[in-house]
Amino acid sequence: MSSFDLYSTPVPTDTWNVQMAGDARFTWEYDEGRDRLLNLYQKGKDKQWDAQKRIDWDLEVDPLNPAGLPEYFNPLYGSDIWERMNKKEQDEFGRHEGAWLFSQFLHGEQGALNVSARIVQSVPDLDSKFYAATQTMDEARHVELYGKFVHEKIGMYYPINQDLAKLLAESLEDSRWDLPYLGMQVLIEGLALAAFGLYRDMSTNPLVKQLLAYVMQDEARHVAFGRLALKDYYAGLTDKERGEREEFVVEGCYLMRDRFKGREIFEQLDLPVDKCMEFVDNSEMYSLYQSLLFSRIVPCVRDVGLWGEKVQAAYADMGVLDHAKADLEALMRQDEEVAEKIDEERYAAELASRKDEVEQAITLGGE
Repeated sequence: MSSFDLYSTPVPTDTWNVQMAGDARFTWEYDEGRDRLLNLYQKGKDKQWDAQKRIDWDLEVDPLNPAGLPEYFNPLYGSDIWERMNKKEQDEFGRHEGAWLFSQFLHGEQGALNVSARIVQSVPDLDSKFYAATQTMDEARHVELYGKFVHEKIGMYYPINQDLAKLLAESLEDSRWDLPYLGMQVLIEGLALAAFGLYRDMSTNPLVKQLLAYVMQDEARHVAFGRLALKDYYAGLTDKERGEREEFVVEGCYLMRDRFKGREIFEQLDLPVDKCMEFVDNSEMYSLYQSLLFSRIVPCVRDVGLWGEKVQAAYADMGVLDHAKADLEALMRQDEEVAEKIDEERYAAELASRKDEVEQAITLGGE
C-alpha cells in the first residue's frame, strides 16, 4: 500500500520543491583538517549500522499508544474535553497522537537528509565535507527506520508540520553556507535530540526505546559537528553578521516551540481547536515538556557564540534561559551509553536464550 493512502488528510502527490541559492564550493586543500572534526568523521564511519539488522522489528507495538506512555502525558489530559471523551474516542486520539509525533520525526529526518547533502556541497572546508557525508548516510538510515515504523507499526501518516516546513525552507533557501548548519544542526537537530531523549526515557515499549536510542547515538554526533564548525566561523563575524544569525535563531526557536503543540491532531479529529490550544498553552505538563525540548538548543547556541541580548531575551520569554548551564558533553556521553547498554542487554538476553536452547537439545539427545 502506498504511503499516500495512509495519510490522515490528503497530501500532494508531487514533490515539495524548495528553491536553493548559493554555491557548491570546491577546495584544493586535501592535507589539512581540524583534528576534532576529523576524529568526529572517523567516529561517524565507525558507528555506521544497519536499521534492518540492529533493531528487533518483531517486537509488538500498540498503534493506539505506540510509545506506551502513561495517560497523564497526553496533551489534553485533565481537560473537560478529555473527560467527555469515551474510551473509544480516547484510544483514537492516542492513535492519531502517535501517528502525528512519529510522522514529524520522519519528516524532520528527511529534512536533515536534504540539508546534510546541501552542507556537503556548500561548506568550504574538506574536513566538514567529510563528516557531512557520513551524516547524510545516517539521515538516510533514520528516514528508512522511521518510515518503516510509521508504515508497519502505526499505519497512519500525518503531513509535515508547517512550522517545521518553514524552518527547513529557510535553512535551504539562504545562500550563506552556514545557515543550513545553524537551522538544521543546532535548531532542528537540537530540538529533535531533546524530544527523542524525552520519549526514549518515558517509553515502556522496547522497540521504541531501541529506535530512539540508536538514532540519538547518531544525532549527538551531528549536533557536535554543528558546534565545532560554527564556533570557529562565528568567532570572526562582524557585529552585523552575528546579529543577522541571532535573528534567525530567535525566529527559528519560536517556530520550533510551536511545532510540538499538536494543533493538527485537534483539527483532524474535529475537536474545539481554540479550547484545546488554550488548555495546552496553560498546561503545567506542556510547560515542562516545552522547557525540556530546549535543553540541547540553548547551550549549543551559547557555545557557538550567538548569545546577544535578543537571543537571551527570547529564551527568557520562553522560560528556557537556565538551560544555558547544561553540559552538552555529558548529555552526549549519556546518549552513547544508553544505546550501548540497550545493545548489551539485548545480546546478553540472546546469548542466554541460545544457551538454554543448546542445553535443552543436549537433554533431549540424552533422553
